[in-house]
Amino acid sequence: MSVNPMAYEAQFFGFTPQTCMLRVYIAFQDYLFEVMLVVESVILKKLDGFPGCKIRPFQIRKSTEKFLLFMKEHFDKLFSKMEEVLLQLVLNIPKNVVLPEDKVHEQYPYTKEQFQALQDEIRQLQQQYRAEASAGQALRAELEEQKAVRAELEKILQWFDGLDNICREHGTSNFKESFAFLTQNSKKLQGVLKDVEEKSKKIKKHDQLL
Repeated sequence: MSVNPMAYEAQFFGFTPQTCMLRVYIAFQDYLFEVMLVVESVILKKLDGFPGCKIRPFQIRKSTEKFLLFMKEHFDKLFSKMEEVLLQLVLNIPKNVVLPEDKVHEQYPYTKEQFQALQDEIRQLQQQYRAEASAGQALRAELEEQKAVRAELEKILQWFDGLDNICREHGTSNFKESFAFLTQNSKKLQGVLKDVEEKSKKIKKHDQLL
């Protein structure tokens, strides 16, 4: 068997020429074995017609095996020559022939250095794309955060607008006056809450004494 991988031929045929020759060899070999078994069975039947024959079946088998070995040796020699001829003249693509799917390489040839430079450029573009995608994701996250902050600011502004309206209803239009007004009301509420808590404690003590 040839050691040449013949990859270009495999691309064209869909199988390696060596694989094809191996299958042909196995098919011929199997056929040779089958023929020898048939010949042996015919000889044994013929011998059954001669009662006085001293030839035994194991002798026939031994002779068959010797003849099979002889045939196989000659077959291997012939097949080796046939394989050489087929691989060189039939299953071989000449060096000057380019397959249709490879015409583009012939039209736009690239040296090894040019191909490596192209690969480096592709890797660089991929890195730039990943960096830009990451930056875009960060910008989108920042935009969402800004939207959330803006919503909170709008709530605060609405709260101040409501506070301003309340202060105006109570006759205070200045921010300091409004803040003082809220502080005063807050203290009043704290005093009322404290009174309520004290009264609640007194009621609980009273209920416990009862």
